[in-house]
Amino acid sequence: MRVSHVALDDFRSYRHAVIELPAGTTVLVGPNGQGKTNLVEAIAYLSAFTSHRVAAEGAMVRADPDVPPDQAPGGAVIRVKLVTRERARVGEGPPGAPAREQVLELEIVRGRANRARLNRTTVRPRDIVGMVRTVVFAPEDIQLVRGDPAARRQFLDDLATQLHPTLSVVRADFDRVARQRGALMRQASHQIRRGRAPDLSTLDVWDEQFAQLSSRMTAARAEVVDLIAGPAARAYLRVSDSPKALTMRLDASVDRVDGSGAGGDPQDVDGQAARLLQVLEDQRGREAERGVNLVGAHRDDLDLGLGGMPVKGYASHGETWSVALAARLAAFSVLEDQGEEPILILDDVFSELDTARRRGLAEMVAGADQVLVTAAVAEDVPEALRGHRLDVSWEAGNGSVVSSQRDVRADVEGEVGDES
Repeated sequence: MRVSHVALDDFRSYRHAVIELPAGTTVLVGPNGQGKTNLVEAIAYLSAFTSHRVAAEGAMVRADPDVPPDQAPGGAVIRVKLVTRERARVGEGPPGAPAREQVLELEIVRGRANRARLNRTTVRPRDIVGMVRTVVFAPEDIQLVRGDPAARRQFLDDLATQLHPTLSVVRADFDRVARQRGALMRQASHQIRRGRAPDLSTLDVWDEQFAQLSSRMTAARAEVVDLIAGPAARAYLRVSDSPKALTMRLDASVDRVDGSGAGGDPQDVDGQAARLLQVLEDQRGREAERGVNLVGAHRDDLDLGLGGMPVKGYASHGETWSVALAARLAAFSVLEDQGEEPILILDDVFSELDTARRRGLAEMVAGADQVLVTAAVAEDVPEALRGHRLDVSWEAGNGSVVSSQRDVRADVEGEVGDES
């Protein structure tokens, strides 16, 4: 799988750009703040409709300080030409099947639902989620180890969504129901503090939805952990200079709260939903007093161990980077095994890695179908990954500019450029 062309309109620092990307490795070079990461972020966003940089979609729409707010862009458009093999999964179709080209478009609209098109036909956004498969390794990945559980949950959820694109709907539904249930608990807490009996008459309805959606999210994460644990352990040994064994385990919130020890199979959605309903009933008084959802998929975590000790708090700086890198390489391996080889994005990571880890990473990914590398200094990129080079700069009045975009615009404008 690869993206051969990408067109951006009012996305981040880009007013309008059409860029051709060859197969193999492309290195985007330019000083910080010029727009390199914005370009790869746009491609990666199509994978699971999440960004490795921000949570709010509105931040991806170009902001122009010289334009009055009422005249600012109301949305951003990401348009790519995707080149894939005909077979969608390993075992489907003959080896060496011909390439297939599709044009995907996503419009991110401020304050409104996003819009999507596939080959110029209007579709639901969820119909294109996961069609572009990417694995992103960025400096923010240090938070996979050192950060809050939310970073580890997003890592698992993004990979699960690429494996099962319909999970994007479950994610959205769970977030909505969790917010509604949380609002009900906050209201109950206010009532208790005022000396009144809380009104929980509608809670049973929300609990049923919450338990089912929560269990589906936890089951998807458990599946991902099962798939990546082995590849991550092997990748860690290749990119680190440590003989310690890397382990991964899903720390499900319901197991943490339920003291019965009857964990069961985390991928048994109905069984786990029934158990969660019982835990919610047991925790109802505490949740009402505190005004929060105390148990559920929103409190799951990923336990990372190294040599029998928790990675967080015990691993060295180099070991921490190796664990984060191993997790991303495992995701790449799993997506490759499940179908099309994903696009690998290495966003300004070589400046963070020592020589040995740079070399180990380069050796593992040099043969990938498409690797997109961003770097402020070209010399930071290992020799094995110094492929096609594009220079990125920012120009007042024009926004971010890629050096070759004017050369290829005439050839591709009609295919992935302005189709309005």
